[in-house]
Amino acid sequence: MNRHVNAIAGRLSLRAPQRQSLEILDRITEIAPPRKDVDLDAALAVIHAEYPSVTSFERDFPSLCFALATGVGKTRLMGAFVSYLHLAHGVNNFFVLAPNLTIYNKLIADFTPNTPKYVFKGIAEFATDAPAIITGDNYESMASTLFDITLRCKINIFNISKINSEVRGGKSPRIKRLSEYIGESYFEYLAGLPDLVLLMDESHRYRASAGIKAINELKPVLGLELTATPFTESPRGPVPFKNVILDYPLAKAMADGFVKEPAVVTRKNFNPAGMSPEEIERVKMEDGVRLH
Repeated sequence: MNRHVNAIAGRLSLRAPQRQSLEILDRITEIAPPRKDVDLDAALAVIHAEYPSVTSFERDFPSLCFALATGVGKTRLMGAFVSYLHLAHGVNNFFVLAPNLTIYNKLIADFTPNTPKYVFKGIAEFATDAPAIITGDNYESMASTLFDITLRCKINIFNISKINSEVRGGKSPRIKRLSEYIGESYFEYLAGLPDLVLLMDESHRYRASAGIKAINELKPVLGLELTATPFTESPRGPVPFKNVILDYPLAKAMADGFVKEPAVVTRKNFNPAGMSPEEIERVKMEDGVRLH
């Protein structure tokens, strides 16, 4: 096992399922090293041989899903993944996708130093040289940061619901527009990076959206999906993900004491018609606060 796994697991106080996820990523990078010119069929075959649950990447690049119950700590695990890939394999470029504005803002806060839930707290290498945080709101003004070779690494955080709204009617997302500062679109810049890793938070919410189809064209060297719901809905019922490499469901999380017994809250005569995903999310949060 790579020495960085033990160090990161200790520094970030990873829970057992989080550490297991990190150990799996370590093994994956050993048997199928992430790179641009990877043979997808060969990579899938070698991964499937050790992890039979992975029957398809479901994308044009290696993509694996870590299905962890809500409350176990997916954001902390993302921090562990970034730390490991950077320290053990020299990966310097990451693209993090949030499903909506609420989680987008939360991720920005959690990846920003000196915030209450900073995901790299304890990682010495990031204490003196924190990653640059580039967002869907400031990437155009941070062009000079892109070519700063003194930076340890760069983490791009984007809101997929905003990208979805931009691509309606077959339009191109804003990040595909030419930038006079970098001589190409930001999208082209990212797609040209040799070590871009895509992290997808709550990926079940936007797996089949137009926005994610555009993002797939970035052709990252590796995709890491995190969700508590590893399936999509269809007229025929739930369709399970084919690339789940770790499944840690709610029942297991409750039995292990990581998640309290949930309470079900319903609203009488609630009609979400005409409400945006952000508005529905706010209603859920407000109801949760009231119950708490």
